[in-house]
Amino acid sequence: MLQMEVVGVRVEMPSNQPIVLLKEAKGERYLPIWIGMTEATAIALAQAEEPPPRPLTHDLFKDVIEALGVRLQTVNIVALRDGIFFADLVFSNGVEVSARPSDSIALALRTGAGIFASEDVVREAGVIIPDDQEDEVEKFREFLDNITPEDFGRAG
Repeated sequence: MLQMEVVGVRVEMPSNQPIVLLKEAKGERYLPIWIGMTEATAIALAQAEEPPPRPLTHDLFKDVIEALGVRLQTVNIVALRDGIFFADLVFSNGVEVSARPSDSIALALRTGAGIFASEDVVREAGVIIPDDQEDEVEKFREFLDNITPEDFGRAG
């Protein structure tokens, strides 16, 4: 498993489809995962460390995990089948639960859990951004620094 870092979320144009962009912690490959607007908002809020006016589902789930006396150890992005990513939540008591990567990432950001992806997934869906496109990555980071959760619409 490869440790990943969350670069951030953005909305791809012209499709208006949000993506979360992960990057290898010790590598140069990026892993773009298309996600829903609600999950994009949840991830953006967690990255901004801005609590929403009312707890979102991911905040509730974090509180339930804590109340049960366990912790989320890792989020593992384990497979890519027919264009769909699959993840597992790995808890401190050894229990593993299958989940969508977008929900898993939103929860990992709230709990401090590590995010990992299998080598097979990164090999299949990862991209290397050439040096001449590093300016685009920097522009993306600037975009992330200036975006607000409201840019993703109202959370449900």
